[in-house]
Amino acid sequence: MWCGGVGVAVRRRALGRRFGWLWAAYAASTFGTWLAFDAFALIAVLVLHAGSAEVSVLSAVGLAVGAVVAVPLGPWIEFRRKRPVMVAMDLVRCAALMSVPAAYALGGLGFAQLLVVSVVVAAADLAFRAASGAHLKALVPPGDLLVANSRFESTTWTASVLGPPVGGALVGAFGPVVTVVADAVSYLLSALGIRAIGGTEPAPPAGPRGSADPGGPGGKGRAPGLRAGELLDGWRFVLAHPALRPLFFHTVLANSLIMAVAPLLAVLMLGPLGFAPWQYGLAFALPCLGGLAGSRLTGRLVDRYGQRRVLLATGALRVCWSAGLAFVRPGVAGLVLVMAVELVLITLCGVFNPVCSTYRLEQTPSDRVARTLSAWSVTGKLTTAATTALWGLLAALAGTRTAIGLAGLLLLATPLLLPWREGRREPRPEPGSLPRPQPQP
Repeated sequence: MWCGGVGVAVRRRALGRRFGWLWAAYAASTFGTWLAFDAFALIAVLVLHAGSAEVSVLSAVGLAVGAVVAVPLGPWIEFRRKRPVMVAMDLVRCAALMSVPAAYALGGLGFAQLLVVSVVVAAADLAFRAASGAHLKALVPPGDLLVANSRFESTTWTASVLGPPVGGALVGAFGPVVTVVADAVSYLLSALGIRAIGGTEPAPPAGPRGSADPGGPGGKGRAPGLRAGELLDGWRFVLAHPALRPLFFHTVLANSLIMAVAPLLAVLMLGPLGFAPWQYGLAFALPCLGGLAGSRLTGRLVDRYGQRRVLLATGALRVCWSAGLAFVRPGVAGLVLVMAVELVLITLCGVFNPVCSTYRLEQTPSDRVARTLSAWSVTGKLTTAATTALWGLLAALAGTRTAIGLAGLLLLATPLLLPWREGRREPRPEPGSLPRPQPQP
């Protein structure tokens, strides 16, 4: 069930012109996102003179509310053609972001607008990810999914190395909103790249009550109505799947604990430990090269050891290092410790992420991909927002180092949630519980 012929298919090769356009679109939007890394926080501090509480609210509330808004979008996307949805979400993000420099130029930018834009962008981002995952599965042969996901992962880590330093230089030269403009333009370029894919997109599955796809030939048909229970289809499928269920709980919990440590470490390093901002940036930029190296090694590792072993090993090993961040000290030794921990963690994530994404797509039927990815992403975003807020409170009560150390200790338990059992079959859906794919002409 786990290896599914993947090991022989991960060698580097061309995946065709259509995948090339999808990859180019992904690269454009990803580099734009990393150019604008923490742009809203910078604008809130430098332009609106917001305090730490307001900046925290902007980060956490925008993420959480955006995830809630995105809940009905997963089932809605499932029954529509994916490329038009992806283009629409790119244009929504572009328009929302461009409202920020427009308001800034007119002297009317306020904190409420930043909050609304962050919610809109977060919701559109989740919808785009759900649609793009479903489209990738239809666009790329099953044996090439790992190759495709590895290339996306390499692009992400390359952007994470190059984007923040370039974005910081742009902010220093042209002001705090220039990276927001660059991010908005990147989504416009992404939309153009997706439009350039061309070809015929497979018809989406029939709606919950057999309604036609409004994006189908001739544009006729009514939008499928969604009952309240149908909004939970993605969660029902994941929680009923014997292998996806433990993987879901592992990734959601582990990722939220890893992310919850980041702001605490920033406070510790830039405050009591006295590291300069450039040292803090260097401590997290250079280790991202490990993510690039890990993503490029993924194919070879799966070829040699198999998908299951690589997934379990990297999933378990990547959570073993964060507790060391509680022992950071001032000076070069402390900087080296942070860089070493982050390098190992990010390298292992660079291998784990594409293998996990590929396995998740393999185990999800084509008519449920959008709902499953949407449920997964929404849960991850909400859990990360809640954990980050909780750990901020814990740090205020018990100390920053204690909070970082506790997160590291809890991470050591998350490998128990990995799908260690092998050979169990995917459960069959109950008749009528979820729609089947629409017959192809």
